[in-house]
Amino acid sequence: MMKAIATGSVIVLGEVGVIEKLPLLVYEECQTLGDAAISIYKGSGKKFFEAIADQLSIPTTEEKLDKEGNVVGEKPMTMERLKDEIAQNISPGTILILPEARRLTTGIRYWLEDLMGTEVRVCCFGVVNPNRDIFLSMAEINIEPPCDRTIREILREEANKFGLNLTENRLAQLQTMAGRNPAIARKVIRRERLGINPDKVEHSEYLDISPVVMAGLASLAIVRFIGMGTGNRSLYIIGGIAMMSGLCLKYLGRIRGSRRKYGQ
Repeated sequence: MMKAIATGSVIVLGEVGVIEKLPLLVYEECQTLGDAAISIYKGSGKKFFEAIADQLSIPTTEEKLDKEGNVVGEKPMTMERLKDEIAQNISPGTILILPEARRLTTGIRYWLEDLMGTEVRVCCFGVVNPNRDIFLSMAEINIEPPCDRTIREILREEANKFGLNLTENRLAQLQTMAGRNPAIARKVIRRERLGINPDKVEHSEYLDISPVVMAGLASLAIVRFIGMGTGNRSLYIIGGIAMMSGLCLKYLGRIRGSRRKYGQ
């Protein structure tokens, strides 16, 4: 990932809970490569730009003048002035870390587009790629969920933090409910601590047995051929219906909606 960021702008994709701590780790690593700043848009554009300016040692205030044009102090810059000030003073090669890519407004994205034209690198994080304007030119990096062993360790650490003494058997049971998502794993432990039986599987990892069902129905077509050979009209009709039902289910099973990741 760091190699990709060092060469250009990227968008990092992964499920909520899998990438929640990654932006800060990437920011700390990027500081060794040069100037870097991290900021999350939470509805206030001014605070968003102030956070970036403060980390890059760019002024966020300007001179305050009286009616006669004399300097009487300083005043905070407006959001538009902040945008211009950052754009004028940011160094080429600076890395901007932006969690929650889907929250970025149109104005922020156009501002980032201008910065990217001056060799500023942008690293965004999100559940899915918005596939518009600046994101179309970013390299896409997909983060795989952690392995089962890592999830087991997260469950154990979270349980120890709350003073829960869970057996390996109980941890295994809870792991089946958490899947491979750290956020859900922590949630499962919190429910266990409160005495709420977390018997509901909260992840989307499951075994799809529909092919087995369809194969079973299709295999009943054998009955049709038996009916043909023995001259039994009933078996012939039942076998034909079963075969066509299996084919219908086969094609219906190919219908898929948009695949959404956890948290989307």
